[in-house]
Amino acid sequence: MSKPPLPPEAVDLLRRPNPCVMATLRSDGAPVSTPTWYLWEDDGRVLINFDEGRVRLGHVRRDPRVTLTVLAGDDWYTHVTLIGRVTEISDDEGLTGIDRLSTHYTGNAYPNRDRARVNAWVEVERWHGWGAMKDSDQASG
Repeated sequence: MSKPPLPPEAVDLLRRPNPCVMATLRSDGAPVSTPTWYLWEDDGRVLINFDEGRVRLGHVRRDPRVTLTVLAGDDWYTHVTLIGRVTEISDDEGLTGIDRLSTHYTGNAYPNRDRARVNAWVEVERWHGWGAMKDSDQASG
């Protein structure tokens, strides 16, 4: 596992709207994985967003440790896994966070406007790559 900063080729992969799976921890310690949208921020953090009623929001409020695995959209063998913590949580006023994510993935604002949303930022503590990203991981570690 390598520590940030990530090399440019990993950041390039993370800036694209690729499939992502997020793992959180239940109160009994069992991991739970869920597909999610993410957005790589210029400061090296990752924006994720939750519907106010989602169980995984409770997971990260109780235990902020998360893992995000981002799969290259054209080659899922190539992926980058980010291990870190949710370090900031805030109400998504005006749904601007989910709109940023939705626009990144679909080109349009988020269509469901009737439920509150919550933004969370993940600070990356470690990462590793596989497939085309494996050499990048070794070079930075």
